[in-house]
Amino acid sequence: MPVEYDEELVRELKKAFASLVNPVKLLFFTDPESECEHCDDIRGILSLLASASDKVSVSELTKGSVEAKRLDVRMYPAIVVHGVREYNIRFFGTPAGYEFAALVEDVIDASRGEPKNLNPRVAAALRDRVAGKTVIKVFVTPTCPYCPLAVRAAHRFAMVNDKIYGDMIEALEFPELADAYGVYAVPKIVIEVDGEDRVEFEGAVPDAYFAAEVLRANGVDPASVGILPARGRRGGLEADSP
Repeated sequence: MPVEYDEELVRELKKAFASLVNPVKLLFFTDPESECEHCDDIRGILSLLASASDKVSVSELTKGSVEAKRLDVRMYPAIVVHGVREYNIRFFGTPAGYEFAALVEDVIDASRGEPKNLNPRVAAALRDRVAGKTVIKVFVTPTCPYCPLAVRAAHRFAMVNDKIYGDMIEALEFPELADAYGVYAVPKIVIEVDGEDRVEFEGAVPDAYFAAEVLRANGVDPASVGILPARGRRGGLEADSP
């Protein structure tokens, strides 16, 4: 599902990117030994973003490169978003459909150097209490309207703590992985800490509830940091069939 764009979209992108403060680098990783059905679509998306602002640049790298190893990129194709700092904001598969907007918002946040609309108490809890390498895997499909909410949450969390990795995973492009995790509705979120999958749930939820699951995966009671009651009810749950 490639992004179809016209002059109006280009104008809107240029308008949105007029607020960019610092340069943003979009690192696009491919595996030259594997057929990539969607790589040209991704190149088109990234070229569109770069054309909207001279502050956005694109670099294409490959599996086995120094950067792929350093940034722990293990699936392809992949996009990593860097801005004021190097962030663990990652897209595995094509950020098309509803996910295109998530990528645009990530670029703006990365340029500003801070996540938009993240409650300071939630940010502090994630920054101070998440000590292990935490990978938030968000399985999505391009037609799911709720998925970008979960992706953006994972990416904003990654901005406040370098130990947190926010991974969008396009379920249709990685079907074996989606099957292994039993992805029957999206967004499906799996939280891995120090190489062990510890928490999983489905649906888009408010930041506080999402962060509470990240904390629980790290062995922290969310009530102890004041972002949720001891047994808070998860609100705003939305999911879609892939």
